[in-house]
Amino acid sequence: MIEILFESGLMLAVNKPAGLLTQAARGIDSLELRVKSYLAGVGDSVDVGVNVDCNDESIFRYYLGVPHRLDRPVSGVILFGKTSRATRQLSEQFENRQIDKTYWCVVSGKMEVGGSGTWIDYMRKIPNHPVAEIVQPINPDAREAILHYKVLQQFEFNNMPLTHLEIKLETGRMHQIRLQTATRGFPIIGDATYNSTIPFGENFDNERCREIALHARSITFIDPSNKKQINIIAPIPKLWNTIGNYF
Repeated sequence: MIEILFESGLMLAVNKPAGLLTQAARGIDSLELRVKSYLAGVGDSVDVGVNVDCNDESIFRYYLGVPHRLDRPVSGVILFGKTSRATRQLSEQFENRQIDKTYWCVVSGKMEVGGSGTWIDYMRKIPNHPVAEIVQPINPDAREAILHYKVLQQFEFNNMPLTHLEIKLETGRMHQIRLQTATRGFPIIGDATYNSTIPFGENFDNERCREIALHARSITFIDPSNKKQINIIAPIPKLWNTIGNYF
């Protein structure tokens, strides 16, 4: 099921489920395909995108712009443009850092409630591998990565200490939150790619299909339709309730 959080004449916001690709090659299921099926009026209007034919030609006649993405195991709010002009305007807001985006995540380990700070690193994508790593600033592929965090809650699950963080990105690098938390000894639970040993959700053989406790919680932007500021909050996935009543 795909949850439409907001829709106007030129764009829409969707609550992406974890485990689903934002975009994919033709014939492969993705969030983009399911939203296109919604615009095309294909399938159930409540369960948007359920049982969509990935090769249905009527779906591909509809334009859908993708001004930003979320990693496959990540859930939360994502924006789409219905026209190329609207998509360009949304993309420019991202490029000019005019969009305010907040993430929630649950990490292994204990951090002091109320604590906050800024993490600054240099990172790069490892060539020929879908992962990133921290490097020295002098590395020719190094890109600065800055995030701001706040500790919202500390609790235990199966006698293991966990911490609920709110994160705001100043930069948007590949796997930035996942890497910056993990390298400080606080991997996001479920994220075996970055050394988490705590399972979260279904344990697929393919690690890239697994869910992780990282959620794009909210986004504030200017709607290209009317130039009004819009704030969207994406409900937390039900899976989060399995690790604590706090959610």
